Amino acid sequence: MTLSEMSVTYQTSALAIHGRIVELRDQEKTLTDPNALFHLRRRIRELLPLWRETRELAVLTANYYDRSYHKHEGYTL
Repeated sequence: MTLSEMSVTYQTSALAIHGRIVELRDQEKTLTDPNALFHLRRRIRELLPLWRETRELAVLTANYYDRSYHKHEGYTL
């Protein structure tokens, strides 16, 4: 698998994660049970970093060989 192919995979994953976050936020509006609401909000908080990282990795892998691209500091050694 090439980095450009990986980029598409990361992008697809980011869209799926974001879609799930949107679904959970829609559910959040209808919940009245405090315990269920707590768990739902916790799940949303857990998904947010995954969404951010997959978006960043999609950009990084898409532009990895572009000399003018300044890589994200979190993914460099």
